[in-house]
Amino acid sequence: MKPDLRQIVIVILSGFLLSCSSDETSNPITTTPPVVNPPTTPDLPIASSINYLALGDSYTIGQSVCETCRFPEQLRASLNAMYSSTISLKIIATTGWTTSNLLSAIESQQPESNYDLVTLLIGVNNQYQHRNFSVYEKEFPELVNKAIMLAKGDRKNVVVVSIPDYAYTPYGKALAGNQSATISAEIDKYNSFAENYCTNNQITFVNITDITRQGLENSDLVANDGLHPSKLAYSRFVDRMMPKVKIALQN
Repeated sequence: MKPDLRQIVIVILSGFLLSCSSDETSNPITTTPPVVNPPTTPDLPIASSINYLALGDSYTIGQSVCETCRFPEQLRASLNAMYSSTISLKIIATTGWTTSNLLSAIESQQPESNYDLVTLLIGVNNQYQHRNFSVYEKEFPELVNKAIMLAKGDRKNVVVVSIPDYAYTPYGKALAGNQSATISAEIDKYNSFAENYCTNNQITFVNITDITRQGLENSDLVANDGLHPSKLAYSRFVDRMMPKVKIALQN
């Protein structure tokens, strides 16, 4: 091959290679990774018929809200809608009850020990009536043990709910003197004891107190009496409780 022709061929090949390189640079080939959705865990079924017992005071009976607005009724309705199960509900609760009153009521009513779910929310009236804290220290464990007995002797079917904080209500705010901080501190003391006891004894404890502490900034969380939780507040209680209740009923 003649020298001039060889140079011409080299120049042409060089131009061709540069053109290919430029095309590849301007049009890179990209690969989009496939979207992988995390696996979902379906809800396990529960029994077609569930017996539910709610133990407590005004927060359980639903003082100042409609009958279907109180949290045990909302919990029953939610379970029924989710599982299409028949949920029977019995409530042992009255406004103003202390732990002593609830123990006496259980003793006098003698409910059967055939409940698949038992909720317990008690203690605010011990604090409100200035009962000695030692009374709660003695009687709260007694109530938990009675709840276990009523739940077919199975502690996993018992759900303890924390005490709401009424300091964050118009009523609590209007109390004479600077009592709000004292009320909250004492409610914390009761709840801390209850939670520690439940943790040490493998009992489910659900904290809803923080929900009620939004009562002054969100009046929709307080009933018309200016003291008790509203239907909305109770619905948020149920939302907080539902994951634990489902586990109790599914196992």
